[in-house]
Amino acid sequence: MLSPGWESVALGDLTKPTRPRRSPQEHPLLPFVGMEQVESHTRRLLGTLPSSEVKSTAFHFQPNDILYGRLRPYLNKVLLANFEGLCSSEFIVMPPSEVFEPKYLAFYLNNDDFVAFANSLNQGDRPRVSFEQIDEHEIPLPPLAEQRRIVAKLEGLLGKVDGCRKRLAKIPILLKRFRQSVLAAACSGRLTADWREENLSSPSERENDPEAVTGMPAEWSISRMEPLIHGLDQGWSPQCEGQPSPSADEWGVIKTTAVQALSFLEMENKKLPSILKPRPELELKSDDLLITRAGPRARAAVCCHVHLVRPRLMICDKVYRFRANEERALSRFLALALNTPAMVEHLDTLKTGISDSGVNLTQSKFRELKLSLPPLPEQHEIVRRVEALFALADQIEARYAKAKAHVDRLTQSILAKAFRGELVPQDPHDEPASALLERIREERSRSFSRAQRGGTAHNDRRKNASRGEAKKPATLRRS
Repeated sequence: MLSPGWESVALGDLTKPTRPRRSPQEHPLLPFVGMEQVESHTRRLLGTLPSSEVKSTAFHFQPNDILYGRLRPYLNKVLLANFEGLCSSEFIVMPPSEVFEPKYLAFYLNNDDFVAFANSLNQGDRPRVSFEQIDEHEIPLPPLAEQRRIVAKLEGLLGKVDGCRKRLAKIPILLKRFRQSVLAAACSGRLTADWREENLSSPSERENDPEAVTGMPAEWSISRMEPLIHGLDQGWSPQCEGQPSPSADEWGVIKTTAVQALSFLEMENKKLPSILKPRPELELKSDDLLITRAGPRARAAVCCHVHLVRPRLMICDKVYRFRANEERALSRFLALALNTPAMVEHLDTLKTGISDSGVNLTQSKFRELKLSLPPLPEQHEIVRRVEALFALADQIEARYAKAKAHVDRLTQSILAKAFRGELVPQDPHDEPASALLERIREERSRSFSRAQRGGTAHNDRRKNASRGEAKKPATLRRS
Protein backbone atom coordinates (compact mmCIF):
# COMPACT_ATOMS: atom_id res chain seq x y z
CA MET A 1 0.00 0.00 0.00
CA LEU A 2 1.33 3.40 -1.01
CA SER A 3 1.82 6.24 1.43
CA PRO A 4 -0.53 9.24 1.20
CA GLY A 5 0.35 11.52 -1.70
CA TRP A 6 2.30 8.78 -3.49
CA GLU A 7 1.49 7.32 -6.91
CA SER A 8 2.51 4.13 -8.67
CA VAL A 9 3.89 5.18 -12.06
CA ALA A 10 5.29 3.17 -14.96
CA LEU A 11 8.95 3.85 -15.63
CA GLY A 12 8.10 4.69 -19.23
CA ASP A 13 5.80 7.48 -18.05
CA LEU A 14 8.66 9.08 -16.13
CA THR A 15 11.41 8.96 -18.74
CA LYS A 16 12.29 7.57 -22.15
CA PRO A 17 15.75 6.92 -23.67
CA THR A 18 15.92 9.64 -26.32
CA ARG A 19 19.63 10.51 -26.31
CA PRO A 20 21.27 10.25 -29.76
CA ARG A 21 24.05 7.96 -30.85
CA ARG A 22 27.37 9.54 -31.68
CA SER A 23 30.69 8.46 -33.14
CA PRO A 24 33.34 8.81 -30.40
CA GLN A 25 35.91 9.72 -33.07
CA GLU A 26 33.88 12.84 -33.88
CA HIS A 27 33.85 13.91 -30.20
CA PRO A 28 37.37 13.05 -29.01
CA LEU A 29 37.35 15.55 -26.14
CA LEU A 30 34.29 14.10 -24.41
CA PRO A 31 34.90 11.56 -21.60
CA PHE A 32 33.69 8.03 -22.28
CA VAL A 33 32.05 5.76 -19.71
CA GLY A 34 32.09 2.00 -20.28
CA MET A 35 30.48 -0.71 -18.17
CA GLU A 36 33.78 -1.38 -16.40
CA GLN A 37 33.97 2.26 -15.29
CA VAL A 38 30.86 1.95 -13.09
CA GLU A 39 31.13 0.06 -9.81
CA SER A 40 28.48 -2.54 -9.04
CA HIS A 41 25.89 -1.75 -6.36
CA THR A 42 27.36 1.63 -5.36
CA ARG A 43 26.39 4.06 -8.18
CA ARG A 44 30.06 5.09 -8.14
CA LEU A 45 32.09 6.15 -11.18
CA LEU A 46 35.54 4.54 -11.18
CA GLY A 47 36.96 6.68 -13.98
CA THR A 48 36.55 7.58 -17.64
CA LEU A 49 38.33 6.95 -20.93
CA PRO A 50 39.13 9.39 -23.73
CA SER A 51 36.48 9.03 -26.42
CA SER A 52 39.26 9.06 -29.01
CA GLU A 53 40.20 5.54 -27.85
CA VAL A 54 36.71 4.13 -28.51
CA LYS A 55 35.66 2.82 -31.92
CA SER A 56 32.04 1.69 -31.56
CA THR A 57 29.14 4.16 -31.55
CA ALA A 58 28.00 5.47 -28.18
CA PHE A 59 25.17 7.38 -26.55
CA HIS A 60 25.62 11.09 -25.91
CA PHE A 61 24.49 11.76 -22.34
CA GLN A 62 23.98 14.99 -20.42
CA PRO A 63 24.24 16.01 -16.74
CA ASN A 64 21.47 14.45 -14.60
CA ASP A 65 20.96 11.59 -17.07
CA ILE A 66 20.78 8.15 -15.49
CA LEU A 67 22.98 5.46 -17.04
CA TYR A 68 21.50 2.02 -16.40
CA GLY A 69 23.64 -1.02 -17.26
CA ARG A 70 21.45 -3.33 -19.31
CA LEU A 71 24.11 -6.07 -19.75
CA ARG A 72 23.97 -8.64 -16.93
CA PRO A 73 21.46 -6.71 -14.78
CA TYR A 74 22.60 -8.61 -11.68
CA LEU A 75 25.79 -6.51 -11.80
CA ASN A 76 23.58 -3.62 -10.67
CA LYS A 77 25.43 -0.83 -12.46
CA VAL A 78 23.68 2.53 -12.18
CA LEU A 79 25.24 5.96 -12.56
CA LEU A 80 23.77 9.44 -12.21
CA ALA A 81 25.88 11.57 -14.54
CA ASN A 82 27.10 14.97 -13.39
CA PHE A 83 28.88 15.82 -16.66
CA GLU A 84 28.39 15.59 -20.41
CA GLY A 85 29.94 12.61 -22.14
CA LEU A 86 29.58 9.47 -24.22
CA CYS A 87 28.76 6.03 -22.88
CA SER A 88 28.68 2.45 -24.05
CA SER A 89 25.57 1.23 -25.83
CA GLU A 90 25.33 -1.35 -23.04
CA PHE A 91 23.76 1.46 -21.01
CA ILE A 92 20.17 2.63 -21.24
CA VAL A 93 20.32 6.42 -20.92
CA MET A 94 17.31 7.88 -19.11
CA PRO A 95 16.99 11.70 -19.29
CA PRO A 96 15.56 13.63 -16.33
CA SER A 97 12.09 15.15 -16.28
CA GLU A 98 10.11 17.54 -14.12
CA VAL A 99 8.26 14.60 -12.52
CA PHE A 100 11.11 13.08 -10.51
CA GLU A 101 14.31 13.96 -8.72
CA PRO A 102 17.05 12.15 -10.77
CA LYS A 103 18.84 10.89 -7.66
CA TYR A 104 15.60 9.34 -6.41
CA LEU A 105 15.18 7.29 -9.58
CA ALA A 106 18.87 6.32 -9.58
CA PHE A 107 18.51 5.02 -6.01
CA TYR A 108 15.38 3.11 -6.98
CA LEU A 109 17.02 1.39 -9.97
CA ASN A 110 19.83 0.37 -7.60
CA ASN A 111 17.62 -1.43 -5.08
CA ASP A 112 17.40 -5.22 -4.88
CA ASP A 113 13.73 -5.45 -5.88
CA PHE A 114 14.34 -3.77 -9.22
CA VAL A 115 17.58 -5.71 -9.78
CA ALA A 116 15.73 -8.99 -9.19
CA PHE A 117 12.95 -7.92 -11.58
CA ALA A 118 15.34 -6.93 -14.37
CA ASN A 119 17.46 -10.04 -13.85
CA SER A 120 14.42 -12.31 -14.23
CA LEU A 121 13.63 -11.05 -17.73
CA ASN A 122 16.38 -12.85 -19.65
CA GLN A 123 18.61 -15.88 -19.25
CA GLY A 124 21.98 -16.96 -20.66
CA ASP A 125 25.62 -16.08 -20.14
CA ARG A 126 25.21 -12.47 -21.29
CA PRO A 127 21.62 -11.47 -20.52
CA ARG A 128 20.53 -8.01 -21.62
CA VAL A 129 17.39 -6.05 -20.95
CA SER A 130 15.80 -3.51 -23.25
CA PHE A 131 13.87 -0.44 -22.16
CA GLU A 132 10.74 -1.98 -23.69
CA GLN A 133 11.04 -4.81 -21.15
CA ILE A 134 11.23 -2.52 -18.13
CA ASP A 135 9.19 0.53 -19.17
CA GLU A 136 5.96 -0.80 -17.64
CA HIS A 137 7.56 -1.53 -14.27
CA GLU A 138 5.64 0.39 -11.61
CA ILE A 139 7.70 2.76 -9.45
CA PRO A 140 6.45 4.23 -6.16
CA LEU A 141 6.55 7.99 -6.72
CA PRO A 142 6.29 10.37 -3.74
CA PRO A 143 5.58 14.10 -4.01
CA LEU A 144 8.55 15.90 -5.52
CA ALA A 145 9.39 17.65 -2.23
CA GLU A 146 9.38 14.30 -0.42
CA GLN A 147 11.58 12.76 -3.10
CA ARG A 148 14.17 15.41 -2.30
CA ARG A 149 13.90 14.78 1.44
CA ILE A 150 14.31 11.04 0.82
CA VAL A 151 17.39 11.67 -1.33
CA ALA A 152 18.96 13.90 1.32
CA LYS A 153 18.33 11.28 4.00
CA LEU A 154 19.65 8.45 1.82
CA GLU A 155 22.82 10.35 1.02
CA GLY A 156 23.45 10.96 4.71
CA LEU A 157 22.74 7.39 5.86
CA LEU A 158 24.45 5.63 2.96
CA GLY A 159 27.45 7.94 3.35
CA LYS A 160 27.83 6.59 6.89
CA VAL A 161 27.38 3.04 5.65
CA ASP A 162 30.04 3.64 3.01
CA GLY A 163 32.36 4.97 5.71
CA CYS A 164 31.82 1.77 7.73
CA ARG A 165 32.49 -0.30 4.63
CA LYS A 166 35.77 1.50 3.98
CA ARG A 167 36.91 1.02 7.57
CA LEU A 168 35.97 -2.66 7.44
CA ALA A 169 37.88 -3.06 4.17
CA LYS A 170 41.09 -2.32 6.06
CA ILE A 171 40.68 -5.35 8.34
CA PRO A 172 41.65 -8.08 5.81
CA ILE A 173 44.75 -6.06 4.90
CA LEU A 174 45.71 -5.70 8.57
CA LEU A 175 45.11 -9.41 9.19
CA LYS A 176 47.26 -10.36 6.22
CA ARG A 177 50.08 -8.16 7.54
CA PHE A 178 49.62 -9.64 11.01
CA ARG A 179 49.93 -13.21 9.74
CA GLN A 180 52.99 -12.30 7.67
CA SER A 181 54.60 -10.64 10.69
CA VAL A 182 53.89 -13.72 12.82
CA LEU A 183 55.49 -15.98 10.20
CA ALA A 184 58.53 -13.71 9.89
CA ALA A 185 58.97 -13.61 13.67
CA ALA A 186 58.43 -17.37 13.99
CA CYS A 187 61.00 -18.37 11.41
CA SER A 188 63.65 -15.88 12.51
CA GLY A 189 63.59 -16.88 16.19
CA ARG A 190 62.02 -13.69 17.52
CA LEU A 191 58.70 -15.34 18.39
CA THR A 192 60.31 -17.89 20.72
CA ALA A 193 63.15 -15.81 22.15
CA ASP A 194 61.67 -16.05 25.67
CA TRP A 195 61.25 -19.82 25.29
CA ARG A 196 64.94 -20.18 24.48
CA GLU A 197 65.86 -18.10 27.55
CA GLU A 198 63.99 -20.56 29.73
CA ASN A 199 65.19 -23.69 27.96
CA LEU A 200 68.87 -23.05 27.20
CA SER A 201 71.12 -25.67 28.74
CA SER A 202 73.50 -23.31 30.58
CA PRO A 203 74.13 -19.64 31.42
CA SER A 204 77.32 -19.67 29.37
CA GLU A 205 75.32 -20.35 26.23
CA ARG A 206 73.12 -17.31 27.00
CA GLU A 207 76.20 -15.14 27.48
CA ASN A 208 77.76 -16.27 24.21
CA ASP A 209 74.57 -16.26 22.15
CA PRO A 210 75.65 -14.86 18.73
CA GLU A 211 72.08 -14.10 17.62
CA ALA A 212 72.69 -10.34 17.73
CA VAL A 213 75.59 -10.75 15.31
CA THR A 214 74.34 -13.44 12.90
CA GLY A 215 70.61 -12.67 12.98
CA MET A 216 69.94 -16.36 13.81
CA PRO A 217 69.77 -18.02 17.25
CA ALA A 218 72.82 -20.07 18.24
CA GLU A 219 70.81 -23.29 18.46
CA TRP A 220 69.52 -22.95 14.91
CA SER A 221 71.27 -24.19 11.78
CA ILE A 222 71.10 -23.65 8.05
CA SER A 223 69.86 -26.69 6.14
CA ARG A 224 69.08 -27.59 2.57
CA MET A 225 65.60 -28.90 1.88
CA GLU A 226 66.92 -32.23 0.58
CA PRO A 227 67.72 -33.87 3.98
CA LEU A 228 64.55 -32.48 5.58
CA ILE A 229 62.08 -34.31 3.33
CA HIS A 230 61.21 -37.77 2.06
CA GLY A 231 60.21 -38.14 -1.58
CA LEU A 232 59.17 -35.46 -4.03
CA ASP A 233 56.35 -36.87 -6.15
CA GLN A 234 54.88 -35.15 -9.16
CA GLY A 235 51.21 -35.82 -9.86
CA TRP A 236 49.04 -36.77 -12.80
CA SER A 237 46.62 -34.69 -14.85
CA PRO A 238 44.24 -36.97 -16.74
CA GLN A 239 41.51 -35.53 -18.97
CA CYS A 240 38.75 -34.64 -16.51
CA GLU A 241 37.02 -31.82 -18.43
CA GLY A 242 33.39 -31.52 -17.49
CA GLN A 243 33.69 -34.10 -14.73
CA PRO A 244 32.03 -33.09 -11.45
CA SER A 245 33.66 -33.48 -8.06
CA PRO A 246 33.73 -37.14 -7.03
CA SER A 247 31.72 -38.63 -4.20
CA ALA A 248 33.56 -40.04 -1.19
CA ASP A 249 33.84 -43.52 -2.72
CA GLU A 250 35.09 -42.31 -6.13
CA TRP A 251 38.58 -41.33 -7.23
CA GLY A 252 39.40 -37.71 -7.99
CA VAL A 253 42.31 -35.46 -8.91
CA ILE A 254 42.94 -32.18 -7.10
CA LYS A 255 43.15 -28.91 -9.01
CA THR A 256 46.09 -26.58 -8.46
CA THR A 257 43.62 -24.22 -6.79
CA ALA A 258 43.34 -26.77 -3.97
CA VAL A 259 46.79 -25.59 -2.87
CA GLN A 260 46.62 -22.17 -1.20
CA ALA A 261 49.17 -20.52 1.05
CA LEU A 262 49.03 -22.56 4.32
CA SER A 263 45.61 -24.04 3.49
CA PHE A 264 44.41 -27.06 1.53
CA LEU A 265 40.99 -26.82 -0.16
CA GLU A 266 39.81 -30.41 -0.40
CA MET A 267 36.74 -29.62 -2.52
CA GLU A 268 38.86 -28.20 -5.35
CA ASN A 269 39.03 -31.40 -7.38
CA LYS A 270 37.65 -33.24 -10.39
CA LYS A 271 36.28 -36.75 -10.76
CA LEU A 272 38.54 -39.30 -12.45
CA PRO A 273 36.75 -40.64 -15.57
CA SER A 274 35.57 -44.21 -15.09
CA ILE A 275 37.55 -45.41 -18.13
CA LEU A 276 40.84 -44.53 -16.38
CA LYS A 277 42.47 -46.54 -13.64
CA PRO A 278 43.50 -44.67 -10.49
CA ARG A 279 47.11 -44.45 -9.36
CA PRO A 280 47.08 -45.25 -5.65
CA GLU A 281 50.72 -44.20 -5.25
CA LEU A 282 49.59 -40.59 -5.91
CA GLU A 283 46.83 -40.66 -3.28
CA LEU A 284 47.01 -37.82 -0.76
CA LYS A 285 47.57 -38.67 2.89
CA SER A 286 47.28 -36.66 6.06
CA ASP A 287 50.49 -34.79 6.92
CA ASP A 288 51.52 -34.50 3.26
CA LEU A 289 53.09 -31.25 2.12
CA LEU A 290 52.16 -29.80 -1.26
CA ILE A 291 53.80 -27.10 -3.36
CA THR A 292 52.67 -25.99 -6.81
CA ARG A 293 55.44 -26.43 -9.35
CA ALA A 294 54.06 -24.61 -12.42
CA GLY A 295 51.53 -22.06 -13.57
CA PRO A 296 51.19 -18.28 -13.52
CA ARG A 297 53.97 -16.66 -11.49
CA ALA A 298 51.68 -15.83 -8.59
CA ARG A 299 50.46 -19.45 -8.41
CA ALA A 300 53.80 -21.29 -8.70
CA ALA A 301 55.63 -22.28 -5.47
CA VAL A 302 52.52 -21.99 -3.27
CA CYS A 303 52.83 -24.36 -0.31
CA CYS A 304 50.42 -25.91 2.19
CA HIS A 305 50.22 -28.68 4.76
CA VAL A 306 47.49 -31.33 4.40
CA HIS A 307 46.11 -31.82 7.89
CA LEU A 308 43.20 -34.13 7.08
CA VAL A 309 41.97 -35.36 3.71
CA ARG A 310 39.27 -37.68 2.40
CA PRO A 311 40.45 -40.90 0.69
CA ARG A 312 40.91 -41.43 -3.05
CA LEU A 313 42.21 -37.99 -3.98
CA MET A 314 45.32 -37.86 -6.17
CA ILE A 315 47.79 -35.03 -6.73
CA CYS A 316 47.81 -33.35 -10.13
CA ASP A 317 50.73 -32.90 -12.51
CA LYS A 318 51.45 -29.28 -11.52
CA VAL A 319 51.89 -30.08 -7.82
CA TYR A 320 54.80 -31.70 -5.91
CA ARG A 321 53.97 -33.84 -2.88
CA PHE A 322 56.55 -34.55 -0.16
CA ARG A 323 56.73 -35.50 3.51
CA ALA A 324 58.92 -34.20 6.33
CA ASN A 325 61.84 -36.17 7.69
CA GLU A 326 60.45 -36.30 11.24
CA GLU A 327 63.90 -36.82 12.77
CA ARG A 328 64.84 -33.30 11.68
CA ALA A 329 61.73 -31.30 10.85
CA LEU A 330 58.01 -31.03 11.55
CA SER A 331 55.79 -30.92 8.49
CA ARG A 332 53.80 -28.00 9.92
CA PHE A 333 56.99 -26.07 10.62
CA LEU A 334 58.21 -26.59 7.05
CA ALA A 335 54.87 -25.25 5.76
CA LEU A 336 55.31 -22.14 7.92
CA ALA A 337 58.93 -21.66 6.81
CA LEU A 338 58.01 -21.94 3.13
CA ASN A 339 55.34 -19.26 3.52
CA THR A 340 57.31 -16.49 5.24
CA PRO A 341 57.47 -13.25 3.22
CA ALA A 342 61.25 -13.61 2.79
CA MET A 343 60.98 -17.23 1.59
CA VAL A 344 58.13 -16.43 -0.83
CA GLU A 345 60.29 -13.68 -2.30
CA HIS A 346 63.29 -16.02 -2.55
CA LEU A 347 61.24 -18.79 -4.18
CA ASP A 348 60.11 -16.31 -6.80
CA THR A 349 63.73 -15.86 -7.89
CA LEU A 350 64.08 -19.63 -8.39
CA LYS A 351 61.22 -19.92 -10.88
CA THR A 352 62.21 -20.53 -14.50
CA GLY A 353 60.33 -19.17 -17.49
CA ILE A 354 60.13 -15.88 -19.34
CA SER A 355 56.42 -15.16 -19.24
CA ASP A 356 54.62 -14.46 -15.95
CA SER A 357 51.74 -16.53 -17.32
CA GLY A 358 53.82 -19.71 -17.24
CA VAL A 359 56.76 -20.37 -14.90
CA ASN A 360 58.18 -23.50 -13.27
CA LEU A 361 59.93 -24.52 -10.03
CA THR A 362 62.24 -27.45 -10.76
CA GLN A 363 62.84 -30.31 -8.34
CA SER A 364 66.59 -29.67 -8.26
CA LYS A 365 66.17 -26.02 -7.22
CA PHE A 366 63.61 -26.94 -4.60
CA ARG A 367 65.83 -29.64 -3.11
CA GLU A 368 68.75 -27.19 -2.87
CA LEU A 369 66.62 -24.53 -1.18
CA LYS A 370 68.10 -23.42 2.17
CA LEU A 371 66.26 -22.42 5.31
CA SER A 372 66.93 -21.68 8.99
CA LEU A 373 66.15 -24.75 11.10
CA PRO A 374 65.48 -24.69 14.86
CA PRO A 375 65.82 -27.80 17.06
CA LEU A 376 62.73 -30.04 17.09
CA PRO A 377 61.53 -28.92 20.56
CA GLU A 378 61.57 -25.30 19.44
CA GLN A 379 59.81 -26.22 16.20
CA HIS A 380 56.98 -27.65 18.31
CA GLU A 381 56.81 -24.43 20.32
CA ILE A 382 56.86 -22.29 17.17
CA VAL A 383 54.02 -24.26 15.62
CA ARG A 384 51.99 -24.04 18.83
CA ARG A 385 52.42 -20.28 19.13
CA VAL A 386 51.77 -19.57 15.47
CA GLU A 387 48.61 -21.67 15.46
CA ALA A 388 47.36 -19.86 18.57
CA LEU A 389 47.96 -16.46 17.00
CA PHE A 390 46.44 -17.54 13.70
CA ALA A 391 43.38 -18.85 15.57
CA LEU A 392 42.97 -15.37 17.07
CA ALA A 393 43.24 -13.85 13.59
CA ASP A 394 40.63 -16.34 12.33
CA GLN A 395 38.23 -15.24 15.07
CA ILE A 396 38.67 -11.60 14.09
CA GLU A 397 38.19 -12.54 10.45
CA ALA A 398 34.93 -14.34 11.26
CA ARG A 399 33.67 -11.29 13.15
CA TYR A 400 34.70 -9.12 10.19
CA ALA A 401 32.75 -11.34 7.78
CA LYS A 402 29.61 -11.02 9.90
CA ALA A 403 30.01 -7.26 10.20
CA LYS A 404 30.58 -6.90 6.45
CA ALA A 405 27.49 -9.00 5.67
CA HIS A 406 25.45 -6.82 8.05
CA VAL A 407 26.73 -3.60 6.40
CA ASP A 408 26.03 -5.00 2.93
CA ARG A 409 22.45 -5.83 3.95
CA LEU A 410 22.06 -2.44 5.61
CA THR A 411 22.25 -0.53 2.31
CA GLN A 412 19.39 -2.48 0.78
CA SER A 413 17.42 -2.34 4.02
CA ILE A 414 17.65 1.46 4.01
CA LEU A 415 16.65 1.64 0.33
CA ALA A 416 13.65 -0.64 0.92
CA LYS A 417 12.54 1.53 3.82
CA ALA A 418 12.86 4.65 1.67
CA PHE A 419 10.61 3.28 -1.07
CA ARG A 420 7.99 2.17 1.45
CA GLY A 421 7.70 5.77 2.62
CA GLU A 422 9.17 5.02 6.05
CA LEU A 423 12.46 6.90 5.89
CA VAL A 424 11.42 10.53 6.27
CA PRO A 425 8.36 12.25 7.79
CA GLN A 426 5.63 13.22 5.36
CA ASP A 427 4.38 16.76 4.95
CA PRO A 428 0.62 17.14 4.26
CA HIS A 429 1.38 20.44 2.53
CA ASP A 430 3.41 18.72 -0.19
CA GLU A 431 1.78 18.74 -3.59
CA PRO A 432 0.62 15.13 -4.17
CA ALA A 433 2.34 13.22 -6.93
CA SER A 434 -1.05 12.79 -8.63
CA ALA A 435 -1.50 16.58 -8.94
CA LEU A 436 2.00 16.98 -10.34
CA LEU A 437 1.41 14.20 -12.86
CA GLU A 438 -1.94 15.64 -13.93
CA ARG A 439 -0.51 19.14 -14.38
CA ILE A 440 2.33 17.78 -16.47
CA ARG A 441 -0.07 15.70 -18.58
CA GLU A 442 -2.15 18.81 -19.25
CA GLU A 443 0.92 20.82 -20.14
CA ARG A 444 2.10 18.10 -22.50
CA SER A 445 -1.37 17.91 -24.05
CA ARG A 446 -1.41 21.68 -24.63
CA SER A 447 2.09 21.52 -26.09
CA PHE A 448 0.97 18.73 -28.39
CA SER A 449 -2.10 20.71 -29.48
CA ARG A 450 0.00 23.80 -30.17
CA ALA A 451 2.38 21.69 -32.18
CA GLN A 452 -0.53 20.25 -34.17
CA ARG A 453 -2.00 23.69 -34.82
CA GLY A 454 1.38 24.98 -35.79
CA GLY A 455 1.79 22.06 -38.13
CA THR A 456 -1.65 22.66 -39.70
CA ALA A 457 -0.93 26.38 -40.24
CA HIS A 458 2.40 25.52 -41.74
CA ASN A 459 0.76 23.04 -44.12
CA ASP A 460 -1.86 25.66 -45.10
CA ARG A 461 0.87 28.16 -45.91
CA ARG A 462 2.63 25.56 -48.00
CA LYS A 463 -0.60 24.79 -49.87
CA ASN A 464 -1.31 28.46 -50.50
CA ALA A 465 2.23 28.98 -51.65
CA SER A 466 1.89 26.04 -53.99
CA ARG A 467 -1.33 27.45 -55.47
CA GLY A 468 0.33 30.84 -55.94
CA GLU A 469 3.23 29.23 -57.73
CA ALA A 470 0.75 27.38 -59.95
CA LYS A 471 -1.04 30.63 -60.93
CA LYS A 472 2.10 32.55 -61.82
CA PRO A 473 2.69 30.78 -65.13
CA ALA A 474 -0.88 31.60 -66.21
CA THR A 475 -0.36 35.27 -65.35
CA LEU A 476 2.80 35.26 -67.34
CA ARG A 477 0.97 33.70 -70.26
CA ARG A 478 -1.70 36.45 -70.17
CA SER A 479 0.92 39.13 -70.36
